[in-house]
Formats: sequence, structure tokens, C-alpha cells
Amino acid sequence: MDLARVAQYSATAVTDEQREAAVLAPVITRKDGPHLLFTKRADHLGEHPGQMSFPGGGREPSDEDLTATALREANEEIGLDPETAEVIGRLDDIRTVTEYAVRPFVARVPDREYVPDEREVAEVAVLSVAALTDPANYDSERRDHPHYGEIRLHFFRVDDFVVWGATGRILAQLLELATDWRVPDEPDRVVDPDADFPV
Repeated sequence: MDLARVAQYSATAVTDEQREAAVLAPVITRKDGPHLLFTKRADHLGEHPGQMSFPGGGREPSDEDLTATALREANEEIGLDPETAEVIGRLDDIRTVTEYAVRPFVARVPDREYVPDEREVAEVAVLSVAALTDPANYDSERRDHPHYGEIRLHFFRVDDFVVWGATGRILAQLLELATDWRVPDEPDRVVDPDADFPV
């Protein structure tokens, strides 16, 4: 991964949503190459239960800025010491179906065991960038969204985990920016708006 591209990237901001949130895309360096850390959300959560995500959540009044939000949430969810995270840069803000503007930050973090807070996180998954960029592990679909019109959904399937939704959008941009991987020109399928998600 060329994280210098992330550091140099001029990200776009979303400023007209009611609520702000931030996530941290943690990059772990191992002998066999770079990896990304994800969390699997607990099944009892009201929003996006059981889905794969990056550590993160809504901005609190005590947060100095959205970087502080991302680091605080990563500390709460997986025990990441904010002092050990090297924030490299950020990606484009995205809108979610829950009417949040989400700001994704990318950071280098130590390779150690991260313990999930079971109130929010069912599991921590560290997935290799090589596997995430393997064409055999990716597919996508196009469908109409009730709020945003026609959208492209990305699905990354590695080690029985499926990264999709808002996290899939963030991941696709990160991989396009920092690696040679590119989103294929055409989706694998076009589906009806009310079709089940193939996960």
C-alpha cells in the first residue's frame, strides 16, 4: 500500500447531514504485507447489526474534532491506544442511510491483539490487502436507492467475512487510492431496489 497517496489526497466533505460520525481504517504491517482491521458489529445493535465495519461512531460534544471521534471510538471498541495510532490522512466523507455524514480516517496501528468491547463488537478481523484486492474475492451490484438514486454496492468476501455497505464504499476508495486495484467498470449484476442483499 502506498499510504503517501492517502496523505496527499484532498478529501471532499459532507456538511449538510444532521449528524456527524467518524471511522478509523487501521493499517497493520506484517511480514506478508499490509492488512486492514475491521470489526464485526454485535448482533444486538440497533443499526447495522452483524455487519463488518471500521471502528468508529458518532461525534460526542467532548470530541475536539472528528479525528478525536475516530480515535476515541477505536479505543472504546477495540482498546486501541490513541497514542499508538499514526493518522495518515482521510478519505471522502460519505452519507449513510441513517443520515450521518461519516468521515473516514486512515491510520497505521501496531500489530497486536485487539480485544473487542462485547457491548458493541462481536469480533475483530484483520484481513490482508492481498486478499481484499484479489478479483476472486470481489463482486458488486447496481440498484436504485430510496434516498440516493442509483448506487453501486461493493462486496469483499475474505475468510467468511463480507465487507459491504458503507464500509465497502470506504474500502473501495482506500484500495483504489493506495493500491493498483480498481473497481471494475461494470457491476456483476443489476438488481431491483427491494432485492435481498446477496450476503
